[in-house]
Amino acid sequence: MNAAKIPAACAPWVRTRLRTAPGVTAALAVLVFVTAFLAAAFPRSVDAYETKALRHEVTTARPGLSVLDVSTPPPSLAVPRAAREQVMREAPRAEAGRALVKALPDPVRADVPLSSYGVGTTKPITADEPWLPRPDALPPRLHYAVPAALDEHSELAAGRWPVAHGKVTSTTGEVEAAVTEETAADLKMKLGSTLRVPTQNGKPLTVRITGLVTPLHPESGYWSVDPRYRAASLIPDPASAEPIFYWTGTLLLAPNTGPVLLETTGEPELYWRIAPDPSGLTAADAPRLKDAVASLENGPELLKLREVSGPNTELTTDLDALLDSYTQLRTAIGPVVAVAAVGIGAVAAVVLLMTGGLIGARRHHELALLRSRGGSLRGIGGRLLAETAVAVLPAAALGLLAAVLLVREARLLPAVLSAAAVGVLVCLALPLRTALQHRRPLLHGARDDLVDARPTRGRTVAELTLLVLAVGAVAALRRRGTTTGSDADLLVSAAPVLVGLIAALVLVRLYPLPLRLAARPVARLRGAIGFLSLARAGRASSGGTLPLLALLIALTTAAFGGSVLAGVADARDEAALGAVGADARISAEGRATSPLTDGFVRQVRAVDGVEDVASVRIEYRTPLAAAGDVTSDTERATLLGVEPESYAALARGTGLPAFPVASLKSGPGQDKVLPAIVSPAVAERLGKRPYTVRSQAGDIEVRVAGVLTRTSAVSDAEFLIVDAQRLARPDPTTLLVTGSSLDGRPLRAAARKAGPGVEVALRSAERERFVDTPMQSGAEQIYAAAVVAGAGYALLALLLSLLQTAPERTTLLARLRTMGLTTRQGRRLLAFEAMPQALLAALGGLAVGWAAIALLAPGLDLGALALAGGDPTTPYDAALRADPWSLALPAAGVVVLAAAVAGVQAWWASRRGSIKELRAGDTR
Repeated sequence: MNAAKIPAACAPWVRTRLRTAPGVTAALAVLVFVTAFLAAAFPRSVDAYETKALRHEVTTARPGLSVLDVSTPPPSLAVPRAAREQVMREAPRAEAGRALVKALPDPVRADVPLSSYGVGTTKPITADEPWLPRPDALPPRLHYAVPAALDEHSELAAGRWPVAHGKVTSTTGEVEAAVTEETAADLKMKLGSTLRVPTQNGKPLTVRITGLVTPLHPESGYWSVDPRYRAASLIPDPASAEPIFYWTGTLLLAPNTGPVLLETTGEPELYWRIAPDPSGLTAADAPRLKDAVASLENGPELLKLREVSGPNTELTTDLDALLDSYTQLRTAIGPVVAVAAVGIGAVAAVVLLMTGGLIGARRHHELALLRSRGGSLRGIGGRLLAETAVAVLPAAALGLLAAVLLVREARLLPAVLSAAAVGVLVCLALPLRTALQHRRPLLHGARDDLVDARPTRGRTVAELTLLVLAVGAVAALRRRGTTTGSDADLLVSAAPVLVGLIAALVLVRLYPLPLRLAARPVARLRGAIGFLSLARAGRASSGGTLPLLALLIALTTAAFGGSVLAGVADARDEAALGAVGADARISAEGRATSPLTDGFVRQVRAVDGVEDVASVRIEYRTPLAAAGDVTSDTERATLLGVEPESYAALARGTGLPAFPVASLKSGPGQDKVLPAIVSPAVAERLGKRPYTVRSQAGDIEVRVAGVLTRTSAVSDAEFLIVDAQRLARPDPTTLLVTGSSLDGRPLRAAARKAGPGVEVALRSAERERFVDTPMQSGAEQIYAAAVVAGAGYALLALLLSLLQTAPERTTLLARLRTMGLTTRQGRRLLAFEAMPQALLAALGGLAVGWAAIALLAPGLDLGALALAGGDPTTPYDAALRADPWSLALPAAGVVVLAAAVAGVQAWWASRRGSIKELRAGDTR
């Protein structure tokens, strides 16, 4: 008989195992699914928010910064006049615009509807009409342009659209034009107004206003790249030493009248303002986009443009500056996010290894039996690999699919590699770890106590190696931060993980000492529960480093991530407080007399939500000298007149350094000398003696009564603070308002009633200004996810470590119940047994989390993550600080969960009979 037709003697191994333990297989698949999803979602999330940030940077920038401005002068005078005039007409310019769009290199793409083209003068032409306004006796200097599709970007407000009568040439004597309503109002232009434009041939060109238009989208590039198109403006005369101003603006000529500008003195040019289309850009395109823009400005791609529009074509843009800003923010935030990624990746790997160890421990006797009956390590490992792969690989694939469907617009390859790494780790870890434990026969019932175990030389060498790596990583991070050039340093990013690893190894070595010390006094007590629980804790496996390592890394990652988020929030609060000075600021420094009246102050106090109002008089750039000694280079400071009690309450409410009220009160015989609280630099300048300072109401004599490094009314200026009632003019110019739920609308309404020049600034609005990029919000979301995932993996690691010894504890309870142990005593026993390791992990997590933050804070800059939307020239403190809640909550959760699991297990064991646990021959 053919051997191939002989039926199998037994059922297939994989199918049998899956049917035997479906719950374990399903739990492993779920864990792999979640871990693979997180591993695949992380790189895709980073790609997604970096892509959104790139598009946001281009989209929200002013068109004048992002547009590609292509310009070229008309052909030279050597070219026939007819050919020069033809180039200035509509059709050739439109055709050249389409060719320029096609010539753009990838990934530069044009947003054609937002792009524009036309002809315009580059130099202003003086207009001598007597009816034009002349501030400082200077006549206006106007520009003339022929933009395409004027009727598509504006609507007619009065008159009619300008048209070209006949074929316009360079010698045409009159053309029609339109102006915006704003330009007409500023330059006193009306329908029918005419301007005589000087030309090179001596015959002036007459430009007649036939229409007033209103821009449909004033913020679009059509109107805002050159603001003179939209409105006239006053600019200073550069040829005058005095501040003398004149009007300038642009008249929009009729279509197809470009040739008429050839004879003017305005030096016309052809322009194509190409708006970039960021909708197809991704974060991976940023380097290529920057290179392409550089090539367009001065490189091979510019030569291609010149083939289309002329040999003198130039391209100018600030898009490269926008890309530089994006790259700097990405470079600053990326390494900070990498720290969270390495931490979560490490704890996930440890938890997966713990899961494999738990499954292997449960099947130890089964595999030992197979090994004793002739099973080879290769055969056992292959069967374990097959049954693991059947559950793990589909789960990893599903996790990858979920990440791809949930996080769009990101690269696929990094996600595939991350999910594959999770699947490979689980598939290899379980067979290798389990099979290698059966290389040689093990003594039945051999003890592996944690208290009695002695580390081997190999373990000592490995621990010392890890210690050196951890010290090097921490030192590198403190010295040069989280980056090396433009990329994150993986070793430096792993510094928190290495710190947690070293701490776990140290704690495992120190763990037996407190157990031995606690066991001696407990042994003298009458009850057996305490001694028995400590003895049980001491008999835990010496391989308990892995659960403790998972807990410490998870707790460290959660504390680190929570502290990063708290540090970001604190930095924004501090920056907003420094900019505003209180919860709201109402200022009228520009008003000379009685800036803010007492009635207005009472009106502000009556607004809902206002808790207190501090009135301050602010005089900026006060000379630190008497009136007769003031020169141009005299040192200056900001003089603040305050109500001492209310200003001190403001300092207490905002968390600033305490304000010394008593220091502002004059001493005996010093009624004419004003005590002043000053900044350190001013204190060094004034010294200890009375000093005469010039204020807006005259000279005052002050003496230094105290020094403050920071105050509410001003953020970074040098200052002097005196009692406002001692000034000749105590009228407040600024109100600093405090309140927990301020509404800006009634405050602004009150400010409008007070008159022009009164401005309102809210601390909440200022704080929102610091979060204006998708990169910031995306990085914060990843850190929030890291905190949640770290806490979740910590709890899972604790559950796995407790589940690994659950059968043994169940058997112990069954045996002790036969000796009279009550259910309540059983709960106490299991709780006391679990507490040493739980407390070790919790207290170790607190200490390691605090130590990691303290060690790594000098090398971790949160400024880009917290304050990217603020003023880059203003220094703010954005340092990493330990957040007590981020440290305490995960650690407390570990202790509570350990106690809860022990209580549930004791309750469940009490509901079951003892027959199964006390079977004859069971050696558990």
